[in-house]
Amino acid sequence: MKWEQLLSLKRQGDTSKRLRKEQDDTRLGFEVDYDRIIFSSVFRSLQDKTQVIPLSKTDFVHTRLTHSLEVSVVGRSLGRLVGKKIIEKHPYLQDIHGYQMNDFGAIVAAAALSHDIGNPPFGHSGEKAIGEYFKTGRGQQYKEQLTDKQWQDLIDFEGNANGFNLLTASRPGIEGGLRISYATLGAFMKYPKESLPKKPTNNIADKKYGFFQCDKAFFQEVAAELGLIPNKTGDDIGYERHPLAYLVEAADDICYTIIDFEDGINLGLISEDFALEYLIKLVKDNVHVEKYKSLVTKEDRISYLRALAISSLIGDAVNVFLENEEAILQGKYPYALTERGKYTAQMKDIINISIKNIYQSREVVEKEVIGYRIINTLLDTFCTAYNNTFEGKASNYDKLIVKLLPEKFITEKMNLYDRLLHICHFVSTLTDGKAVLLYNTITGAK
Repeated sequence: MKWEQLLSLKRQGDTSKRLRKEQDDTRLGFEVDYDRIIFSSVFRSLQDKTQVIPLSKTDFVHTRLTHSLEVSVVGRSLGRLVGKKIIEKHPYLQDIHGYQMNDFGAIVAAAALSHDIGNPPFGHSGEKAIGEYFKTGRGQQYKEQLTDKQWQDLIDFEGNANGFNLLTASRPGIEGGLRISYATLGAFMKYPKESLPKKPTNNIADKKYGFFQCDKAFFQEVAAELGLIPNKTGDDIGYERHPLAYLVEAADDICYTIIDFEDGINLGLISEDFALEYLIKLVKDNVHVEKYKSLVTKEDRISYLRALAISSLIGDAVNVFLENEEAILQGKYPYALTERGKYTAQMKDIINISIKNIYQSREVVEKEVIGYRIINTLLDTFCTAYNNTFEGKASNYDKLIVKLLPEKFITEKMNLYDRLLHICHFVSTLTDGKAVLLYNTITGAK
């Protein structure tokens, strides 16, 4: 892979080439990506979507929106630090093409900002709930009418693939969705493969999948423009990662590891003693003991350690990336950056205690149970009504249900797969609160 190709400014529908040296630096194309994402309705919905604690009323607990903003900040730092060294190592990128250090930061920040944009309500349990409606619920009735890959898209519903669709899917008058640059889309694609074959290798890029069957053609167009390396044979589609996708992943890994841990401490699910024991291993080279002792509140002490820990992990991820740049460009680096860093063991220790004390806490489990019931009910109700309407056998109830769809979702889909996925897209864009409200409306509950 070549950096000058990987940093493509092309957007869906372009008829002429966009050159970096002809860009207006006061409104750079990669920064336009960030702006378009942050002003989009699907991004705003993240303000009421679960990060760790579903339906939390505690003001300092992170939502998907605050998490995404923080990941974008960390991603921007990672991109700039890497970009500085890449430009120094490959000066032709600046001298001939006009690329700057901050371009890398802008691309990673935009991709990181949108990394959770496709996640349904109620966190990762929401993804599982959608998949299980089709795999073990009433959605099983549709299996025989779909191809294996279409069926896999549904039973293994994936937020990353859904995010790619939300960023790029066209609708009348809105061609190409948000029309994000191909470089940013490449950095967004942590798992550049289709749903089958499922996890065929130990390569980190094969862990999940990155696009639905309905988006395959455009996904391939983006991959070809960026010069991504194909790594599947026959009819199966998959590629090695865009190098900057490693930085987006690292930004997410750093933030959820440290900040979910911080949330757990502030909620009282993890004692402050644990924070000292685990975080001090990350910050011992940088901590200012007198400064730390001067902080009076637990929140301030943890915040100080968190900031230092994130700084340490950013520096470590940058070093791992630069040491392995050549292998990454050759598609021969099958690991996450945080899996091969100086602090890998320390991060694993923090994640393990977070799993035990936060993700498996009674409050989280109880609300995930509620989320499963809500998503199952919404999918069944809307899939039935939408399909019955298309087939000309809608009841009066079905017609009323279809009227509950937002205007942009009232559109005809000619095949079953597109109709089912269309309803999945709709449910995935709901906030936690809106999903609860819609469920109460359908079930007649208060």
